[in-house]
Amino acid sequence: MTMDGLRRISAADLDLIDGDAELEASIRDEIAATGPMTFARFMELALYDPERGYYRGAAARPGRDGDFLTAPEAHPIFGQAVARLAIDLWSALGRPSTFTIREHGAGSGALAAALVEGVRAAEPDLGDALRYRAVEVEPRRLEELRARLGDVVEPDDGGAIDGLVLANEVLDALPTHRVVGTGRGLAEVFVAIADDRLIDAAGPPSSPALEARLTAEGITLAEGQQAEICLAADPWVAGAAGGLATGLLLLIDYGHPAAALYDNRRRPRGTLAAYVSHRIHDDPYRAIGRQDLTAHVDVTAVEAAAVAAGLEHVATTTQGRFLAGLGVGDLLVALQTGPDADLAGYLDAKASLVRMIDPAAMGGFAVMAFGRGLAPDARLRGLSAAAADLT
Repeated sequence: MTMDGLRRISAADLDLIDGDAELEASIRDEIAATGPMTFARFMELALYDPERGYYRGAAARPGRDGDFLTAPEAHPIFGQAVARLAIDLWSALGRPSTFTIREHGAGSGALAAALVEGVRAAEPDLGDALRYRAVEVEPRRLEELRARLGDVVEPDDGGAIDGLVLANEVLDALPTHRVVGTGRGLAEVFVAIADDRLIDAAGPPSSPALEARLTAEGITLAEGQQAEICLAADPWVAGAAGGLATGLLLLIDYGHPAAALYDNRRRPRGTLAAYVSHRIHDDPYRAIGRQDLTAHVDVTAVEAAAVAAGLEHVATTTQGRFLAGLGVGDLLVALQTGPDADLAGYLDAKASLVRMIDPAAMGGFAVMAFGRGLAPDARLRGLSAAAADLT
């Protein structure tokens, strides 16, 4: 997920990390039976195969002991800040007796725990009204979350809620297609086998939707330019929007508007990356099932998908501005001066917050908010500032 503070892993160290042999064998068998597969299909199997995919393992992947660190795992101050947005949203909806938060990709529950704690501390009435629904591909994560937070966590029946739907660093891990510009137009990069190795193999696009996406965004890839196109984002956003009766859909991820994402001068090789043990590399065919695979999010495509799903675009900003607008600095001061002040804890929170707001690190992440049934003058801290530049 996040690229903040990650070093590149050496080839020698990468050789020491074994992939899942059974998962790789099933991928090879499918290629042998049906021919080269799209990278989106490869990524779907590598990350989400029900038996052996990366996100279906026994251990939660984010965290200091995992492969990557997201803002909620870095420090609870992130979730406590988002709690302020939840309080504003509850007020904007008329303080309903039941207010539901649905979190996609709840993972270890770090965001859920901090968010619920922040709500209960700042607005007890909302704490009484609060219900939390978690969406996770691995059922064990849901059981752990219920054990951690108790009765506030309720089963998710998929029905439309009044409240907040959120996803932090989820879209970047959706299966994505890989493409390359050629003198004859767009080509797709497939996964094939040669010399008993998985390799890239270019061919005609598997779907006209790939070129249609770039055309709609006014993008033409230069010859030799590599890029990713996540067609899965559209149905994902539509599904998340369908689960919102009134309230807000909040998406946080590293992403860029299409013009910046597909800038050949800055990203000629695309944005696909692999993460393992808090280190980064660019070979997706190593350590299959044991490493995360991600690509930067197309903010333009996400905004279009949300509007097409019937939501209103509330704001797109950076995480740094979002947290500043939520008054995260006040929360940090409270850790220094409050009755439970602890110097070591304060310094840890401060160091984590610096990374969360630094434009060159997590602070440059895109925060995208879309509403349904909100008054035009609804006051939502963190989202009221003018849109920030995303590069």
